[in-house]
Amino acid sequence: ILMKNYFDEIEAKLKKQIVIEDLIIVDNSHKHKKHKFFSPEKFHLHLKIKSLYLNSISRMNAHKIIMRVLKKDLSTKIHALEISIEQ
Repeated sequence: ILMKNYFDEIEAKLKKQIVIEDLIIVDNSHKHKKHKFFSPEKFHLHLKIKSLYLNSISRMNAHKIIMRVLKKDLSTKIHALEISIEQ
């Protein structure tokens, strides 16, 4: 339940700052258990985002905006973030 709430929080943060039509958050943390810096409190997430707005700007700028919105989370709860902006 905590994880679900946290993902809802991420979704709310992103949707408050960016116009997003659809967002799927995939937790890939289990794939990284053997990595040197693996920490059970930190997530490896894949964001699958459908956004006409993000598609209208460069990929680099879209990623920068997303990273800026999640800046605090990236220093506390998210270890790795994969971003897919889908058409």
